[in-house]
Amino acid sequence: MSSDFTRRDLLRNAALGAVLGGVSDDLMAEVHLMAEEDQAASGGVYQPKAFASGEWATLLHLCDLILPADDVSKGALDAGCPQYIDLLASGSTELSTLLAGGIQWLDATAQKRHARPFLGLTAEQQTALLDILAYRKNDSPELSAGIRFFDLLRRMTVDAFYTSKIGIADVGYMGNKGMTKFEVPLEILDYAVKRSPV
Repeated sequence: MSSDFTRRDLLRNAALGAVLGGVSDDLMAEVHLMAEEDQAASGGVYQPKAFASGEWATLLHLCDLILPADDVSKGALDAGCPQYIDLLASGSTELSTLLAGGIQWLDATAQKRHARPFLGLTAEQQTALLDILAYRKNDSPELSAGIRFFDLLRRMTVDAFYTSKIGIADVGYMGNKGMTKFEVPLEILDYAVKRSPV
């Protein structure tokens, strides 16, 4: 990156794309690279730019719940999803307000329902609350802000994961290369037909 101005400009544009639902692959790759550089520059421990320490801890936990590591692949934390989200939020007052406000909403709702902030809940209580927020059919005046927040955070986490080196390896993407013939594996066709309403 040639200057702070271009870095700020890039983050602002990427954050706007994240809010509107479309960030180019090139911008995503740049944000991942900047997050890695920032982490290396601070001795290997990423220092959040848009979130207070309590909000950062909640963001880390939420990203891990959204895309945990499993036997097949590493998860959102390994892929640097929280760092990616933090950098985007640092480039946009609107995005940082949406995300920090959503985390505060989550803590207030957990406090109201269980007399503890979100991170103080049991795993079952956390999952139950997030399960309510995961479906728009549960939308109500009481839950609307939480549902919008969790929808945005899930999209950003998945975008961050599948544009990271770990996520690209997870889907087996090997880059553009010439093919003489394209074949769809039979198991994928069978799966698509089983899910089709037709």
